Amino acid sequence: MNSELTLLCATAASMGFMHTLLGPDHYVPFIVLSKARNWNMGKTVSIVVLCGLGHVLSSIILGFIGLTLGSAILSLTTFESLRGELAGYLLIIFGFVYMIWGIKQAIKGRKHEHFHYHAGNIFHTHEHNHHGEHLHIDGAQKKSITPWVLFLVFIFGPCEPLIPLIMYPAAKHNMIAVILVSVIFGLITIATMVTITVSGLLGFKLFDVHRLERYMHAFAGFAIFICGISVNLLGL
Repeated sequence: MNSELTLLCATAASMGFMHTLLGPDHYVPFIVLSKARNWNMGKTVSIVVLCGLGHVLSSIILGFIGLTLGSAILSLTTFESLRGELAGYLLIIFGFVYMIWGIKQAIKGRKHEHFHYHAGNIFHTHEHNHHGEHLHIDGAQKKSITPWVLFLVFIFGPCEPLIPLIMYPAAKHNMIAVILVSVIFGLITIATMVTITVSGLLGFKLFDVHRLERYMHAFAGFAIFICGISVNLLGL
């Protein structure tokens, strides 16, 4: 392996890491949804890996199509930019809808008192909520579509630096070099997504959020909504 290709491999690894680290949309949705929906660690990691694969492979496939057809790099980067905006809007819509749903669930989960009268002039009260009666989104009665919504968002979400800064320079060597740098970029991207997500969930355990559990769905939706805004307005 010559020095230029070695440098490209190192660049692919560093860009995969920084691209993920600086994009909160790569891990925040998984952290807040895992906490809100009580996913275990295995399920959360599986969803992260699935979405990461969709995220990386969509850009790799587009890059190979561009190299095969000889498409201009400007056209591909413009198309990737449009995909990024679409992914941002999908996050905004998903986050907003989920936040409204979460607010409704929080209202249903609010405790309230009922007064009861029994024979013998006996009165008593008890507290309860209707949250358990209505919330079956992740239960056996109804399969959750949340992971697939995330997967769809990540399919549209581009890996912006991959095509112009990694795949095209590698193509000056050969297709093996393109495959090599693409795999390195993809593996580092997914590994970073998993690492930050797991670290975030472990960090949650350091804080007592039991009293806030009723609001976790609303908070998760709000966090995803903000991620979508950061993607489109701040270019993160």
